[in-house]
Amino acid sequence: MKTKSSQAMKQTLTEGSVGWHLVKLTIPMIWGVFAVIAFSLVDTYFVAHLGTKPLAAMSFTFPVVSALGSLALGLGVGASSVIARAIGEGDRNRVQRLTTDSLTLSVLIVGIFIALGLTTIKPLFTALGAGSDILPLIEDYMQIWYWGMIFLVIPMVGNSAIRAAGNTQIPSIIMTVAAAMNIALDPLLIFGLGGFPRLELQGAAIATVIARATTLLASLLFLHYRERMLCFNLPKLQVVLKSWQSILHVGLPAAGTSLITPISIGLITSIVAAYGPVAVAGFGIASRVESFALIVLLALSATIGPFVGQNWGAKKYHRVQQALGLSFLFCLLWGILVAVILAPTAPWLASVFNRNPQVVAIAATYLLIVPISYGASGAILVASSAFNALGNPLPSVVLTLTRMLIIYVPLAYLGSWLFGVNGIFFAACFSNLAVGLGGYLWNRLDFRF
Repeated sequence: MKTKSSQAMKQTLTEGSVGWHLVKLTIPMIWGVFAVIAFSLVDTYFVAHLGTKPLAAMSFTFPVVSALGSLALGLGVGASSVIARAIGEGDRNRVQRLTTDSLTLSVLIVGIFIALGLTTIKPLFTALGAGSDILPLIEDYMQIWYWGMIFLVIPMVGNSAIRAAGNTQIPSIIMTVAAAMNIALDPLLIFGLGGFPRLELQGAAIATVIARATTLLASLLFLHYRERMLCFNLPKLQVVLKSWQSILHVGLPAAGTSLITPISIGLITSIVAAYGPVAVAGFGIASRVESFALIVLLALSATIGPFVGQNWGAKKYHRVQQALGLSFLFCLLWGILVAVILAPTAPWLASVFNRNPQVVAIAATYLLIVPISYGASGAILVASSAFNALGNPLPSVVLTLTRMLIIYVPLAYLGSWLFGVNGIFFAACFSNLAVGLGGYLWNRLDFRF
């Protein structure tokens, strides 16, 4: 048992080609991130066939679902940061303690948010602009989705711990299997195929919960039996609290940072809602296509965290500098490529989800304007991930707060007043470009590359 544990902790990222490490870690993560986003894309595709109102209802849930996903992401970032540095330092016992305590902390926090979510569905979505005709559909979806939160948060934290050890293949496989289950269950439960009852939006929520449950079991089994990163001895309360403190030192700001985006998108959705359900549906489709377009950059940012953490813990600072330089260059090139591809194909992509000409026009306009700034969005992701990996979450908070609440939301209100819905899209593009440049310069200054 001891030998296996030692071998697992020796799988570090502190030796070998920097560029090759990033490629090997990022490629599996691309597929893993695609699998995660496939949940949303597939749900959107099937729900769109129920009509504009169900699609608008799902679009209203997107900011809230993203917010709670951001909570899980923040906890995962905090766990990954401290675990990766402990691995880089060679402290195996601390790795096991931190991994176990990150999971117990997640259980506690999930319970609190389930209770809050179930009691605030009506007032929350009413505040977001949902009308009386849309609200019952939202309730059908969220009453089930909230109960499945434990299957979202715990596996996300567990997979973050696995990635911190330098293993991106297994988390990607786990996420892919869950996505495949969701794809298979969606048409059965939404439309009542194969003898199943027709549950419509409730069916989409149930399919998601069942698929997520598989990731919970798989991640815990792998952490225990393969990576040997869990411990079952009962520690002193002070030890657990110390672990929670170190995780939350990064995790809370990271969660707060992640929450800023969906909260801001919620405000943006309320602005878009003034143009009617058609505009909300178009905005929702464009947001999901955007998530797909950013998969590679999201995968790269997820890879940078463990790489920076392990090498910083091992005091190999030159490898950190080289990795960041390569990552920023790639973000720029990828952003240009995606913008060129989306410009002519956006109308067709939007029509895959909904054939309403007005919905397609709004989604296509978004996908013509905003992708110009995708390279800058990638720079923000990479810079934030690097800062978090060092246990210094403040710059990430400042970058996201500036981008979303200081620039994007105020400019969206102004742009909507001056140019209609297109003004909102120009505000998104400008905020990405401005803060992306700032994030790159800040990262370069702190890491001196």
